[in-house]
Parts: sequence; structure tokens; C-alpha cells
Amino acid sequence: MATTRKTTAKSTKTSTTKSTKTSSMTAATKSAAAKAAPASAPVVVAAAVPVVSGPKMRKPELVDAVVAKTGMKKKDVKPIIEAALAVLGSALQSGRELNLEPMGKIKINREKKLPEGKVMHAKIRQPKDLPSETANPDPKDIEGADTTPAAAE
Repeated sequence: MATTRKTTAKSTKTSTTKSTKTSSMTAATKSAAAKAAPASAPVVVAAAVPVVSGPKMRKPELVDAVVAKTGMKKKDVKPIIEAALAVLGSALQSGRELNLEPMGKIKINREKKLPEGKVMHAKIRQPKDLPSETANPDPKDIEGADTTPAAAE
């Protein structure tokens, strides 16, 4: 607010009064605005969801699951699974990245050597549309199910 200064005391006093009122209104407006809107609003970040792991699958359970899925004999399946696990273990030990289609992509992020062995922290990336056993069960696994088209009608 620009005012011209006059030589009379009255006009000087008036302009000073206006100036004081304006500055006090500005301070009141600023404090009201500060109370109304906080300087920085808190940002909500999605919390990490803890992963609750189910029971461990051990080698005998894996062998039994493959036997049930394929219908092969246990004595034929066991050496194949043991050989596959040995190949996968040696590939991980040598630092290779695994890209196994139905299981996903496995990459070693870091490792720590201990006196009794090695601890590897791996990242496993799976596709979103990974088929689930409950969503698409194998017809062999369903007891008493007839898979002919006539039975579906």
C-alpha cells in the first residue's frame, strides 16, 4: 500500500494507523492459515505385510508329491529328484542365476561364509498368474472324478 506523505500530523497519523492495522491483519491471517493447514501433511506409506510361512517341505514330502502327481513308482522318482536337487544346489553354489519356468527366477543377492557352511540370501520372482494346485487341480488327484465331457453335462 503506497501512500504519499503529507506534512500535516493528522495525515501522517492516519497513514500510520492504516499501516498498523494492515500489518496486524496480515499477522492474524498468517497465524489462522498456519493453524488451518499444517506445514507438511504426513505421508502414509503402505506397511510391509509379514509373510507367514507354512510348514516346511522336506525331500520325502517332495518325493511323495511327485509320485502322486505323476503316478510313477517311488523307486524311480527318488533318484531323479535327488539328481535335480544336486544340480540346482551346485548351480546356486557357483553363483548362477536360475530361471526355472514354473517356479520363477532365482537370484542370489548376497552370501555370507560361515565355518559350518554358507548362508545365501536369494530373491525369487514368480509370475503373478502362477497356477495354484487348489485353483487347477490335477484330475488324477481328484478321487472319483470322471473327466469325460459327458460327465460334466
